[in-house]
Amino acid sequence: MLPDKEFPRFKAAAVQASPVFLDAAATARKAADLISEAAGNGARLIVFPEVFIPGYPYWSWITDPVTGSAWFEKLVRASVFLPGPEIETVCAAARANDAYVVIGVNERSPISLGALYNTLVFIGPDGAILGKHRKLVPTWAEKLTWTGGDGSTLKVYDTEIGPLGGLACGENTNTLARFSLLAQGELVHAASYISLPVAPPDYDMAEAIKLRGQSHSFEGKVFTIVSTSTISDEIITEMEKVRPDARALLERKSSAFSGIIGPDGRVVGDSLIDDEGIVYAEIDLARCIQPKQMHDIIGHYNRFDVFQLHLNTAPQSALATKPARQEADGAPEGDLPSSEPLHLDKLK
Repeated sequence: MLPDKEFPRFKAAAVQASPVFLDAAATARKAADLISEAAGNGARLIVFPEVFIPGYPYWSWITDPVTGSAWFEKLVRASVFLPGPEIETVCAAARANDAYVVIGVNERSPISLGALYNTLVFIGPDGAILGKHRKLVPTWAEKLTWTGGDGSTLKVYDTEIGPLGGLACGENTNTLARFSLLAQGELVHAASYISLPVAPPDYDMAEAIKLRGQSHSFEGKVFTIVSTSTISDEIITEMEKVRPDARALLERKSSAFSGIIGPDGRVVGDSLIDDEGIVYAEIDLARCIQPKQMHDIIGHYNRFDVFQLHLNTAPQSALATKPARQEADGAPEGDLPSSEPLHLDKLK
């Protein structure tokens, strides 16, 4: 919750960049450099693209599942555990620069070789991980890569710069997911995306990304920091190994947008389309007050006796265990003893 009568003002930064493809350690170092640059320009909140570490599975959109399977294995091997050394590099940069950071990663499951999560990591200015959000539903071809998260990671974090939440890419069109964050008091929203030039020819991806950010800001009367990745020549060259005409598919323009949207739905400051860079804007949370007098969908402009959203925040797991009762208690045959699962991060 915001302290009484205090409405933070700060500079936010949206990073538009490409990863060092399928190299988590190098991408983490690149992120650290970008954090230093953005903080050097006064940014207190720095938002990175979806699955920035170590990159996006473009092969799922340009080839068949069988061919893509070998690339899925490459992605698993390159992905990260949380906690782990790669995210610690990013945390150290946040700590050194006194900045909040939101960054997308491919997160490995600690118990399953075949499970990856599309995860946003929220990091505080002390370098500690505030929490993480696992994308609830992978979009379309992404189902070949990621498993879905659960409601336990759908959270808003109480920070010095205001109530902070975030969603990954297509789930920014999930009305109920967005409402669940707003209903927890969110005023600063991180929206992380990837550039996807393989959309239908008449689809303007950059405009679609911008529109989603404007929709969330206008409906919720919040600030949205939109960060989208770019597609480097390195990525295109790798994807040409999958499909010879990959360059024609992946070089399409107007495929990435990054910018900061105000509570009236308009872009604040500069924005970027396609090019790498960092955009900045001043955020004043007091600007959220007057728009909410008109439409406050988590307050007076709703009817909770008519509409109500239920959020299941229980973590979901593959195995539910219960302690075995002592023989003296007459435990029935078949009670399972509790056990700790093998953690795959020990197998790296």
